[in-house]
Amino acid sequence: MSRVDVANVSKRYGNLPALHHVSISFLDGEFFGLLGPSGSGKTTLLRALAGFVEPDEGAISFDGERVDSVPVHKRAIGMVFQNYALFPHLTVSGNIAFGLSVRGVQGSEIERRVQEMLSLVRLVGLGARKPRELSGGQQQRVALARALITSPKVLLLDEPLGALDRRLRQAMQVELKDIQRETGVTTIFVTHDQEEALTLSDRIGIIDQGQLIQIGTPHDVYERPLTIFAAQFLGDANVFSGQRSGSAIILHDGTRIFASAPATSETVIVRPEKMLVFASGNAPDKFANRLSGKVLQAIYSGASVTYHISAPALAGEPLVVFLQNREGDVLASGASVTVAWSPDHTVPVKR
Repeated sequence: MSRVDVANVSKRYGNLPALHHVSISFLDGEFFGLLGPSGSGKTTLLRALAGFVEPDEGAISFDGERVDSVPVHKRAIGMVFQNYALFPHLTVSGNIAFGLSVRGVQGSEIERRVQEMLSLVRLVGLGARKPRELSGGQQQRVALARALITSPKVLLLDEPLGALDRRLRQAMQVELKDIQRETGVTTIFVTHDQEEALTLSDRIGIIDQGQLIQIGTPHDVYERPLTIFAAQFLGDANVFSGQRSGSAIILHDGTRIFASAPATSETVIVRPEKMLVFASGNAPDKFANRLSGKVLQAIYSGASVTYHISAPALAGEPLVVFLQNREGDVLASGASVTVAWSPDHTVPVKR
């Protein structure tokens, strides 16, 4: 296990800034998710940690010791790529043992540790197979075992589950988290999948255009995003802008959107699942925030219904409201409705 510190790291490719003065600490034993769109700089940061990319500025330290000039093979890292990068001519055991072999570990010790890894990743009895004889999930576990067998201080995962189908990816999320907890290795993984980041991470860092936008627990980052980008990248968000007045935002038509504390921004967001939809006139008085509108579209997906609702108070995009399918009834397109929510769920954000 290890603590990793990144201090004021920048990297440019020609005139393109890939990382811009990034500073972040990855805590000993935590599972940290780096989340961002394609080209945001998250993979560049991961490769800089691994030693594949040399920063133009700044410092990277493992347990307080600078590793900027330390080559990849001496950084005590394990790395898993999206395409697994397994050796097709080697068996499962041969792939897992590779890191020990190049380090000169003796045969009997290699065999013992390979068997430990096969047990850890639930592949006992499959050591003699070739990668082509395995499923995608099994290949992923081989790649993970190969990365862990050298007892790395830090495990780096680059879109580790991106090549798997949805159901297998969800199953592997659980297994990956269990293995990380069992080994206790500090793990940093890159993903553009919001659900994956929320499921796996102890903490999340959202990165865009080479800059860290926000860092926090999945709950904190989702419930209290700091910017519109963070809010919309980590899930759907309804955005309201107007003039500040006490604890409210006043929209263009005079409608007030209330928060639970004095307004700190002219823009606020509300998550779709925090809102409720009532047939027009049936919204309880306890809700301070109420908007009248009409259903544009109701998207029924079995367990839930997503409503798109036009509201005269809004000059822009329609509201999106996400409801669990508890009653079984779905409001028809064109129905007059009232959308209501608590001030606690109105969150100020920066543009």
